[in-house]
Amino acid sequence: MVNDYTGGFESHYIQVADGLKLYARIYGPENEGLPIVCLPGLSRNSRDFHQLALLLSTQPPAPFRVITIDSRGRGLSDRDEKMERYTIPTEAQDVIAVLDRFGIERAIFIGTSRGGLILHILAATHPERLAGVVLNDIGPVIEIEGLKQIQDYLGKERRPRNFDDAAAILTETHGQSFPTLSEADWRDMVDAIYREIDGKLVADFDPAIAEQFRAADLSQPLPDLWAQFDLFSSLPLMTIRGENSRLLSKRTSEAMAERHPHMRSLTAPGQGHAPILHLADIPSEIQIFLADIH
Repeated sequence: MVNDYTGGFESHYIQVADGLKLYARIYGPENEGLPIVCLPGLSRNSRDFHQLALLLSTQPPAPFRVITIDSRGRGLSDRDEKMERYTIPTEAQDVIAVLDRFGIERAIFIGTSRGGLILHILAATHPERLAGVVLNDIGPVIEIEGLKQIQDYLGKERRPRNFDDAAAILTETHGQSFPTLSEADWRDMVDAIYREIDGKLVADFDPAIAEQFRAADLSQPLPDLWAQFDLFSSLPLMTIRGENSRLLSKRTSEAMAERHPHMRSLTAPGQGHAPILHLADIPSEIQIFLADIH
């Protein structure tokens, strides 16, 4: 464990069964309430949740304990020499290993994009660990158009000269989907996506992940996960969809609400894939959702 109280969290490294070490942050005090576990997207890391985790872990009267995890090959977690192990089932097993390491029997989960797909798998393999779920711009049907968009920008990675250049690149790449973001928001995104290594800014994930994703055949629709989604039916569920998302369609979001009548739905105006969770009214809506989970 490495304490970083100035950042509002503790840093931990957890070794999993195949020998890799995963990085996780813990925000807030240990308490009797249910903790919140945050799972990031394909090429993202725990820094995506930093501002939200600070808020949830300090908000009176009942602050949450929040755990954010870098999936293998992302952020400060070890990179896997075997690229074929960058799979959702393997990463789901990693989540269980982290829970076991921290002695967490049940938790509320927030999953962005790939993190939400991991939660679909956990609903099938470890339903007893799920106390409630927030799905951020992901569902049981993934639109090929959205996957192709991700495939496209992963295939055109540009090396920024500095942080200002990185912000300009992100604005150029994603600005159409996120018209409401401020200059400070784009800079926050830079801090979440990039890390300075040997004086150079690099995207903070194993290039093999992008290589694997670029090689994926997107000529045919992917199998849906409706059977796994239906396993959320007994759980408190909230979904967040970016207004401009190409990955989670409005049609699919509406179908999810029909199958889970008590699902809390939120559209993030002026955001695409995937919504930034600490902006606008999203944190207060998440807190309303969390208040009813026991």
